[in-house]
Amino acid sequence: MPGRIGFHGSTIMIPAPDRGGYIRPVNIGNEEIARQFRRAAELLEAQHADPFRVNAYHRAASTVEAMDEAVVDIYDRRGVSGLIELPTIGKAFALAIADIVTDGRWRWLERLQGAVDPESVLMTVAGIGPRLAARVHHEIGVETLEGLEIAAHDGRLAAVDGFGPKRVRAVVDSLAGHLRPVRPTRGGAVTGEEMPAISELLDIDDEYRSKAHDDALPTIAPSRFNPTHASWLPVLHTTRGDRRYTAMFSNTAKAHELGRIDDWVVIYADGPVDGQWTVVTESRGPRAGQRVVRGGR
Repeated sequence: MPGRIGFHGSTIMIPAPDRGGYIRPVNIGNEEIARQFRRAAELLEAQHADPFRVNAYHRAASTVEAMDEAVVDIYDRRGVSGLIELPTIGKAFALAIADIVTDGRWRWLERLQGAVDPESVLMTVAGIGPRLAARVHHEIGVETLEGLEIAAHDGRLAAVDGFGPKRVRAVVDSLAGHLRPVRPTRGGAVTGEEMPAISELLDIDDEYRSKAHDDALPTIAPSRFNPTHASWLPVLHTTRGDRRYTAMFSNTAKAHELGRIDDWVVIYADGPVDGQWTVVTESRGPRAGQRVVRGGR
């Protein structure tokens, strides 16, 4: 393994939302939320996740199913903090519910199913059509709304042809509606105190690459760059203390273009910390040959 060192990239701090201006795009009932939780439990079990983690999804599904009140009504009145207080839900499932009811989709579940399409995700933002979504994805490697927000703030989005100051501002304003309802915690903003240590992320990276090399992980069939629908992408579900993570190689256009599919590892946290990071082997400068952590939210 190469030597290890890490650093945090840009992190956007999102304040608690003003719920008065929020409009739910879809009407999601308790049965649908429970169905998605049970589907996640099935996938986690098939992908050899910790049994306690699998059972937690089943318990959350049962809680939602048994409720007389619509979960979306609780979310509309009290936001994520109201969901956190429900039995067996907590922060991780509250954020998942927020994702489902605000976007009509649960991106983490789509990743587990190998069905995520970054360009379709980017096209949910006002002012971004198919051509601009393709440019953003291919030219600056953005594949999530969180990554798009960071790119809008650090100047990379403005460097993409078609994104003048007005369009960038429109993207920022649109993202406020997409992202702010799903980020708050009990205390409001997501703070740096919640971020895992770099050493923890690098340890997960080590575990993932070692097990993937030994063919010791279950695999999924990603929908992108996979014309034969082969099941080839290894998936790791692991924990560190009470933090739960999913890791997999980056199946992005940029990774394919640069031949780094078996090097770039994307780590997703889905509770109680919520975030996404990419670990790569640095190719230049004083850290050349070392594993580094890029991104982070």
